Amino acid sequence: MPSSPLPNPSVAVLGCGLIGQSWSALFLAHGLDVVAWDPDGDVLAALPERVEPLLGQLRALGTRAERPGRLSVASSVAEAVRGAAWIQENAPEKTAVKHALYAEVEAAAAPDAVIASSTSSLTWTDLAAGVGRRDRFITAHPFNPPHLMPLVELFADNPETLARAESFYRGVGRVTVALKKDAVGHIANRLASALWREAVNIVAEGIADVADVDAALVHGPGLRWSVIGAHMAYHLGGGPGGIAHYLDHLGPSQERRWATLGNPSLTPEVCRLLVDGIAEEAAGRSVAMLEAERDRGLMLALAARRKAGEGESV
Repeated sequence: MPSSPLPNPSVAVLGCGLIGQSWSALFLAHGLDVVAWDPDGDVLAALPERVEPLLGQLRALGTRAERPGRLSVASSVAEAVRGAAWIQENAPEKTAVKHALYAEVEAAAAPDAVIASSTSSLTWTDLAAGVGRRDRFITAHPFNPPHLMPLVELFADNPETLARAESFYRGVGRVTVALKKDAVGHIANRLASALWREAVNIVAEGIADVADVDAALVHGPGLRWSVIGAHMAYHLGGGPGGIAHYLDHLGPSQERRWATLGNPSLTPEVCRLLVDGIAEEAAGRSVAMLEAERDRGLMLALAARRKAGEGESV
C-alpha cells in the first residue's frame, strides 16, 4: 500500500489539462492531497469528474493508499500553492506564460517548496530565467499519460533538489532518469523524435505506408524496447562478445544504414500522406477510443511487468 512520499502531504497542481489531470490522479492515489488551479474555470470545475476514471485505472492496477488523497480546487495561484510542499506546473509551453506564473508562485509558496515543471519542449535554462530561487526549481518531464507511464526525466542544477525530486517521484511509483546537462527534448523525446523522423521519411519516400510502419515498430523493436533499451539491445545483438563484438564486426554496416536515413520536411504533401495514413489506420475510431485502447494496453503491460517482478510499481 503506497504511503505519502512527502512529510507534508500537499501538492499544488497548476494547469489541469491532460497532464495536470493525470498527475492529480497519480498523487491522489498515493495519498497526497491535491490543490488544483487552472485559469479556465470550466476546466477546473470538470477536474473531479475527469480524474475519477484515471483513479479507477490506478485502483485496478493495485495502487491504493492507506489514506486516499483529497482533491480541492483553488480560485487563485496563491491559494493553490500556499500550503504545498510540492508544486507541479503544467502551463502551456510558452516561456512568458510560465515566467509570469512563477512570479505568482514564488510570492505565495513556502520557502522550501519545490517548483517542478512538466515541460516537454523548453529547457531548465529557459525557464529558470524567470525564477528567483533557482535552487528549488526543477524540470520534471513525464511521459503521457503520467499516471500510467512510469518515466519522469529530471534536470536541476542543485544536487539536493535533484535528490528530493528523485525521492518524491519514486515515492509515487515513477522511474526517474537524470540529465547530466540541460538539453532540448530531454532524453526520451529526442529518441522518439529521431525515430519518428525516419518513420515520416519511410512514408515520404514511398517505402511503406503509415500502418505498416507502426506495425513494424509495435511488433518488432518496440516490443523489445519495452524490456531493454537501445544500447542493451545491440549489446545482446553482439552475441557472447556483446557490444564490443557488435561494434567491431557490424559497426560499419550500422554506419551504412545511418547514411541512408532521411531528413524529411513536413511539406503539405507529406502531411497529407500522414493524415490520410492515420485515418486509414484508425479505421473510424475516434481519438477518445484510441486513447482508451492505448491505456488498456499500457495497463496490461504494467500488470504483466508487476506479475513478472520487473520494473517499478505504479
